[in-house]
Amino acid sequence: MGITATGARHSMSYIAESTYGTTPATPTLADIRHTSCNLGLTKSALESAEIRADRQIAHYRHGNKSVAGDIGIELSYTTFDDFLEATLGGTWAADTPSVGIDQLQAGTTRRSFTVERRFQNLATPEYHRYTGLEFNTFNLSVAPDAIITGTFGCIAQDYAISTTAISGSSYGAATTTEPFDSFSGTITEGGSAIATVTSVEMTLENGLSPLFTVGSALTDRPSIGKSRVTGTLGVYFQSKALLDKFINETASSLVFVLQDPAGNTYDFTFPNIKYNGGQPDVSGEGEVSLSLPFVALYDSTEGSNITIERNPV
Repeated sequence: MGITATGARHSMSYIAESTYGTTPATPTLADIRHTSCNLGLTKSALESAEIRADRQIAHYRHGNKSVAGDIGIELSYTTFDDFLEATLGGTWAADTPSVGIDQLQAGTTRRSFTVERRFQNLATPEYHRYTGLEFNTFNLSVAPDAIITGTFGCIAQDYAISTTAISGSSYGAATTTEPFDSFSGTITEGGSAIATVTSVEMTLENGLSPLFTVGSALTDRPSIGKSRVTGTLGVYFQSKALLDKFINETASSLVFVLQDPAGNTYDFTFPNIKYNGGQPDVSGEGEVSLSLPFVALYDSTEGSNITIERNPV
């Protein structure tokens, strides 16, 4: 009987592309720490409309290729800095806003990668490669008593399978920093510390959309939309203060600081947010929670709708 691939022997690596859709020669790929991956290929279906007396379908073709999927992660210090940079479209600025701290904000720079998945326990190991891969979305979840988890949503140009490594390629070691957790950091809302938070969810969307043309089954480089940052703040309902901000359409801000066991931190700042919902629903005799969805807007002082700062111990 054949050997079945197992997730325990699945690995992933990546390298930045200088030319969209082209893997650099003799690449040194960096390891991707991950918890899940569903990158894959789908194709549109082209069915002939020909009418036949026997009622049969005589012709059926595969159409355009769509290569997309998600990479699930546990957020850890410096591990996904390339991915965050690519998703935000910005560039890490060293010693900003002060010496020793690096800052990343939303920008317009596009970056593409080659990502390789390796199924190593098969009788003949397989290398699944995704070229022209860009990061379309980033989701982050902060929940009580939990490791910080997230997802990078990807769109690629093409997909191929090989049973051999790329000629002259090598693989770098993964980072070893521990994942962030939800109980070692702080949260500030509207400039004041808040201790009643039950969850924070955020999503960044770039609006990447494939561009198909006559004569090719592959997309040209996808079009890109706005940097759209949304999220939801969950709190225990203790007063109308946050609810009033939704009712009165009052602008606010949100900052959450994540700290790992070594003391390294990431500061996520949304300097200008507006809540677009909120109601204290009661479903039983226990505590009442308030869920406040928000949208992050451009802030003229920060020059961005989101700022991430990395601060080593």
